[in-house]
Amino acid sequence: MPQAKSIFLYLFLFILPTSIVSAQKLQTEAAGMSTERLQRYSDYLQKHVDEGDIAGAVSLVMRKGKLAHAQTYGTSDISEKTPMQMDQIFFIQSMTKPIISTAIMMLYEEGHFMLNDRVDRYLPQFKDMKVALDPDAGKDGETEELKSPIRISHLLTHTSGLSHGLGRTTLDQDYLRTLYFMPHKSIEDRINAMTKLPLYGQPGEQWYYSASPDVLSLLIEHFSGMTTAEFLQKRLFDPLEMKDTGYNIPKEAQDRMAMLHTKNKEGELILSPRQTPMEGNLVFAGANGLFSTAGDYMKFCQMIMNGGQAKGVQFLSPKTIELMSKNHVGDLYQAPGAGFGLGFAVVENIGEYGMATSVGHLSWSGAYCTYFFIDPEEELVSILMTQTAPYSGFWGSKMNQFIYQAIID
Repeated sequence: MPQAKSIFLYLFLFILPTSIVSAQKLQTEAAGMSTERLQRYSDYLQKHVDEGDIAGAVSLVMRKGKLAHAQTYGTSDISEKTPMQMDQIFFIQSMTKPIISTAIMMLYEEGHFMLNDRVDRYLPQFKDMKVALDPDAGKDGETEELKSPIRISHLLTHTSGLSHGLGRTTLDQDYLRTLYFMPHKSIEDRINAMTKLPLYGQPGEQWYYSASPDVLSLLIEHFSGMTTAEFLQKRLFDPLEMKDTGYNIPKEAQDRMAMLHTKNKEGELILSPRQTPMEGNLVFAGANGLFSTAGDYMKFCQMIMNGGQAKGVQFLSPKTIELMSKNHVGDLYQAPGAGFGLGFAVVENIGEYGMATSVGHLSWSGAYCTYFFIDPEEELVSILMTQTAPYSGFWGSKMNQFIYQAIID
């Protein structure tokens, strides 16, 4: 039977140079959290590993700058029964989006653009975009003219009218094939192909989850003169010491990659026949694409929570973080009690949200069931990493439920 492994096993037996937990010991009670109550979370996750719902997971919680919880569960490869490690590398899918949003806002602070600027001012391929009158008719259906242009703020808030290819309409499926099943040599190639499709809706008139951060990635390259991979490495990953985060995994680290799992027709958990390539990735996307560890992603989240500052570097101004953390879409983001900021979902009304949390709680997740939230009021960051398909928000909601009930001060 797979057994949960405490952080102490790794602290005393292994060297974890890339993990935020390597230099810290658990300080659960000093962080104002209950060891006993956090054990409820560990027991819950271990139960679902034992029952075959997930192969394994890594969970990490910091509060008030102290390591409150760090635990591994199950295996990283169910076929090999490889124990999950604290420094396991995960394909984080859409948890790439907040990193890309942060990167573009760093360039905003340098004066390269204004949030209300038209995208076609910098990327001419966005001129003369059309809007589908009926998404069910697909890319060849009737279209109408733009009422107003796509602006950079629309890209950050998923109100651009672009699609992610995840919906059920024919146009969504056209986006899916164009973005992910056609060969592309670069992010520019992907964007050029996407701009040949009509928009799902008029810019600014709906919140529709999209590949808009891919356009942000191309804008990063336009403004910085670097590839997005180079910019992220130089401006974020290296100074934050996120040593296991990037679009490709070095050969010497590939044995730490967590494998993707799914269920067969009989409902049994199996190794997915489709695994993410660990090297040779050249499309430096904004909507997905990054690999990372729980420890690396914690460093990023701590920086956001600390007003843009970490390791003696001011990555973003506290006022820019404040701007990113406000609802920019009114009631277009149709999740009870929440709005959407510049790269994150943000809680506005706790009662409507329906879970214990704080106003200003920021969060997002990834398609392979990776999750995080940042709560500045509680000085709290929580991360849960698995590699499970298809996506479900269930594990993120359970993380929220169990972590908040463990706060005791």
